[in-house]
Amino acid sequence: MSTAEPSEPAYQVTLDAFLADRVMVLQPSSGYRAGLDAVVLAATVANTSDAKVLDLGAGVGTVGLCVAARLPNVDVVLLEREPALVALAQQNIAQNGMLERVRVVAGDLDLPADALGLNSDNFDHTLANPPYQIEGHGHASPDELKARSHAMPAGSLDRWVRVMARLTKPGGTAAMIHRADALGEMLPAFKGRFGSIIVLPLYPRVEEAAVRVIVHGIKGSRAPLRVMPGLVLHECDGHGFTPQLQAVLRDGHTLSLMR
Repeated sequence: MSTAEPSEPAYQVTLDAFLADRVMVLQPSSGYRAGLDAVVLAATVANTSDAKVLDLGAGVGTVGLCVAARLPNVDVVLLEREPALVALAQQNIAQNGMLERVRVVAGDLDLPADALGLNSDNFDHTLANPPYQIEGHGHASPDELKARSHAMPAGSLDRWVRVMARLTKPGGTAAMIHRADALGEMLPAFKGRFGSIIVLPLYPRVEEAAVRVIVHGIKGSRAPLRVMPGLVLHECDGHGFTPQLQAVLRDGHTLSLMR
């Protein structure tokens, strides 16, 4: 990891590697920083061709760039509202050589699709990694960018899923990763908008409680909900990743548990 200073805005960033150096990402050195969750979320998109993928609330673009690196025939849109993160996302697209397949759209997710230059019912896959904290809970950072990227208003997950449903085409998929204790809010948000819902828990180690959960659904499907066995992140005897997770993080494999 190395530090760098973009010309605009003037704050510290780091250059971080994902997918065994296939994706290099500039991101703020403090505040919310993309990591394992972003790569795992990107791995929910199965091998496909000529698909359109939306990374909602994309930040510096890590999720969408990982999808594009894994799947060379997809086009990706990164939607982000924060100008500082939009600027970094644009740099990341360029430095990863993805200008022909990835673009960033600056705007708030509450704006109508046409105001963003997007079409409703248009994306084959919509992905979201919303802020994990709730505004007013805990101590907010004095840094406005850090505070906004870490927290969102209570009840906002329904708003995020509503936007995902509006932009995903019939038969398309949506996937969201969040804290495991947010599952009670995520499922009602997906219900009625998506079917064939899959709940995939992410466990730190065997016999430990899940810390993250992915909810994945198909727009227009009426198939019932399924809870999958889950993905174990670390080996029991240390901090090393399990072979299944290594295949996702280094080799860009699709999450087999989503099938």
